[in-house]
Formats: sequence, C-alpha cells, structure tokens
Amino acid sequence: MKKSTVNNTLIFWFLIIMAALMIIPFIWMFLTAFKTTAETMQVDPFVIVPAVWQTENFTKVIQAMDFVKLYGNTLLMIALRVACAIATASLAGYAFARLKFKGKNFLFGIVLFQMMIPTQVFIIPQYIMVSKLHLTNTAIGLLFPGLVTAFGTFLLRQAYMGLPKDMEEAARLDGCSIPMTFLRIMAPLTRSSLVALGIFTTVFAYKDLMWPMIVCPDSNKTTLASALAKMNGQYQQKYPELMMAALIASVPMIVIYVLFQRQFIEGIATSGVKL
Repeated sequence: MKKSTVNNTLIFWFLIIMAALMIIPFIWMFLTAFKTTAETMQVDPFVIVPAVWQTENFTKVIQAMDFVKLYGNTLLMIALRVACAIATASLAGYAFARLKFKGKNFLFGIVLFQMMIPTQVFIIPQYIMVSKLHLTNTAIGLLFPGLVTAFGTFLLRQAYMGLPKDMEEAARLDGCSIPMTFLRIMAPLTRSSLVALGIFTTVFAYKDLMWPMIVCPDSNKTTLASALAKMNGQYQQKYPELMMAALIASVPMIVIYVLFQRQFIEGIATSGVKL
C-alpha cells in the first residue's frame, strides 16, 4: 500500500473519531431530554436510551419559559449586531487593506491587540458606559459590545487584500471615487466573507451569556442563553427539563448552519482565516 494512501486513511479515521467526540454531547443531550428524572440519576444499570420517551418534558419547558419572547429578544440582538458588524468591519477592513493613511499599521495593531485580550476585560467599562447612558434592559444595551468587531475587521481586511488591484485601478481610471469603488466594485466581491462574518456574529451573539445577564437582568428583556442559565439555577436536579430547553435553544443554530454551510466554508477559504 502506498504511503500516501496510508496517510489519507489515518487522517480519515482521525477526523471520524474527532467528529464522533464532537457529536456525542449533542446526542446525549437529545436522549436525556426525553428521559425521566429517575433515569438520569440511575447508575446501575446505566440508562442511555429512555425506556419511554417523555414528551411531557417539552410541555413543562414551554410552560416554564416564554420562548416566543426570548427568541424575539435574541433575534433582535442578533440582527442589530450583524448589521453593525458588517457595516463597520467592511468599511474598516477596506480602509486597512486598500487605503494609505498615516498611522494605518499602528491602528491595525490596536485592532489585533484587542483580539488578544479576553472579552471579559471590557465588561466593566462597557457596563459603566451603558449605565451612564441609561440603556440597561434595552435592545441597544444588548447591542453595545457588538457595535464594532475586531475579528470582523481582520476578516474583511484579509478578504480585500486577496482581491486583484487591477479592478480597483480600472475603476479609478473610469472616474469612480473611493466610496463608489468600495460600494460598486469591492464590496460585492467579498460577499462570501460578509456572509461568513454574519454567521460568526450570529453564533457569537446567540451564545453570549455574561453580557445579557449583566445588562438585562429583567427576565422579559433578556436573551435565550441568559434564560437557560437562570433555569439551571431553578432546576438543578431536573436534567430532562434542562436538556429539553437546551435542545430547543440549539435548533436555530442548526438551521442556520444547514442553510448557510456553503457560504460559511467559502468565506473562511477565501479570507485566509485559520480556525
């Protein structure tokens, strides 16, 4: 057998094992969501598949949590963050990639430096700013950390740097200004990266826990992740209800990935970002 065939086989099985390890927690969550509380606590024998699928767990969770309100709050926050991320990152990425101005490398270094700092460091100053503006328990307060994105700026800069300069120079010769060149020529060519940024921002915003819990303590204004954390405190031993709530909460992200997986992969491949 050729050495390349052996290497490909080993890589193939390694990826299968890694994929199995990634999906096992989700399968366990799905099975636990339909068990009884006694089955989740039983050790001998260990229960993997529920003896009787308990669909009433779904009813209990729906009655305990206002998913319509939580989904509405979460989707509003996601829509605002995606719009702001695409607008600001696209403009900043184009400026850092294509324009020449004094201090460009220094400013881009600040952007990279922000990516290296844990987001928790910014929570206190951000909360002080939101509190001073009287924006707690509001959609704008939830949006505040997502007004700009260092990761999105880096992602779009890489995408713009990968485009040929000839198209931009031809547009300038035809009389296009910098804003018109950006809007009509360059921005449409980075559509895959914009979609990837939108998906990234959606995932980051959807799973954001600490900021919604701090800035929106009101249960009617909070997001789904924050509500699940509070439910964990109320139902510490009721694992089926917790897993059912988590299962319901994971459905939108699964749907988004299924619908946009091609654009997501294209955006990563064309932007030069390694995960």
